[in-house]
Amino acid sequence: MSKEQAKLVVGNWKMHGRINENAALLTEVAVGTSALEKSVRVGVCVPCPYLAQSQALLGRSIVRWGVQDVSAHSHGAYTGEVAAEMAADFGVTYAIVGHSERRAYHRESPEVVAEKTLRALDAGLTPIVCVGETLEERESGATEQVIATQLDAVLLALGDGQAAQIVIAYEPVWAIGTGKSASATQAQDVHAFVRTKLVEKGAAVANVPLLYGGSVKPENAQELFGQRDIDGGLIGGASLKSKDFLAICRAAQTALQKRRDARGGRKSASGHASVTETSRSR
Repeated sequence: MSKEQAKLVVGNWKMHGRINENAALLTEVAVGTSALEKSVRVGVCVPCPYLAQSQALLGRSIVRWGVQDVSAHSHGAYTGEVAAEMAADFGVTYAIVGHSERRAYHRESPEVVAEKTLRALDAGLTPIVCVGETLEERESGATEQVIATQLDAVLLALGDGQAAQIVIAYEPVWAIGTGKSASATQAQDVHAFVRTKLVEKGAAVANVPLLYGGSVKPENAQELFGQRDIDGGLIGGASLKSKDFLAICRAAQTALQKRRDARGGRKSASGHASVTETSRSR
């Protein structure tokens, strides 16, 4: 994804939703996103029982649907697991892997997250690979080390072509569900580090979309999305309210427009300078 041309906003419902409530929320999001420009892509990752409902209600909209996790296995005696291929049967586009809650509550290692990423790719899904540090890790100065460990496990398991198909979400664990959010500068610093890691992997991977996933709200979305290396957001609580989620989507569009305007201004200034220099030379 070109940072100058596109944004991606994906909702993560976590373990929320009921059939009747979902119908209203999905319909409102489908209608509300119809006014967005094509360069703003939108998705919602719902609990698996609601995939069929999401497919039915979002199928004619610009909104793509996804799952919040997939198994590291393609099939077998793994009670309770959901294979990526099963999700694909419901037209799924996105699969979140390695969310901090999965890493913490289910003890998912970086290697397991890498396997899940591969399974998602094998099934034709777009993995949203989550990385992030705890408050203790940040305060001890270990943020980059932690994120590098999480990210390297995935990148080492993928070829350049595969890695170019993923999305990465930076989610500072200390900002998830707490109401706190990293400042735009803090978020950009980590995103810039991740971008450096991607460039090291290869040119084909350099522009993998980087989402910010720590308590994004309508009030802070535009500032966050305006940062150089933030290509959108992985949205938690705010994705459960259509008004807030749509406001965040519109913030992504505004951030894109402001970036285009800034670029146009620079080009105009550059052109003006050239004309001036030409007249001087005469």
